[in-house]
Amino acid sequence: MGSQEPKAVTINVTGFKKFQGIAHNPTETIVNNLKNFVESKGLLPAGVTLRSCTVLETAGSGALPSNRVLLTPILKVLKSGISGIDTKNEHVIWLHLGVDGGARKFTLEQQAVNEASFFCPDELGWQPMRQPIVADDGGISRKRQTTCSIEAILRFLKNKGYAAMTSNDAGLFICNYVYYQSLRFAEQKGHKSLFVHVPLFSTINEETQMQFVASLLEAIASTC
Repeated sequence: MGSQEPKAVTINVTGFKKFQGIAHNPTETIVNNLKNFVESKGLLPAGVTLRSCTVLETAGSGALPSNRVLLTPILKVLKSGISGIDTKNEHVIWLHLGVDGGARKFTLEQQAVNEASFFCPDELGWQPMRQPIVADDGGISRKRQTTCSIEAILRFLKNKGYAAMTSNDAGLFICNYVYYQSLRFAEQKGHKSLFVHVPLFSTINEETQMQFVASLLEAIASTC
């Protein structure tokens, strides 16, 4: 019997708009330009589809529903990212990008925690403290880990010359808020999710960050 054909890989990417203290979020620029960047330069590996690139409002109420009936933007994005896909024959990966204004390296986040404790109000004025993101998941100490091969991805990126590291703390602001929901959704659907924090463009310039994310797509596809 012949060898089985490898599954195709579908990657969906999100970034964020501005928020308090970050007037120009680099992930908004990266995500808005990513599809054209990788396609024009032929940087997507064979068998990999960059299906969607979506910029989210930096707001909790734009990330989760206030009740269990309404679908707010992040849940709509997650659902639309798999609409029409034959998930039995495709790997589906969610890549979420956020900015860390004090970072000097790219940071691969290994987990998210079921806690919303915002250090400042979000862009819609909400500032929860010690609230569970998903009440059905129990208390705020509940954690979810990525199933991506994060150490292999890190090695790939370091071999490309990028300053990168892993972290067990995605913060308790919108980045963690979205990541926790994405990890939960991915687990339910048999997909994968990864959150990566990037520095400001004043620390690592835009061209380098665009190249980094292109390499990150390649790393994810080759290790999923």
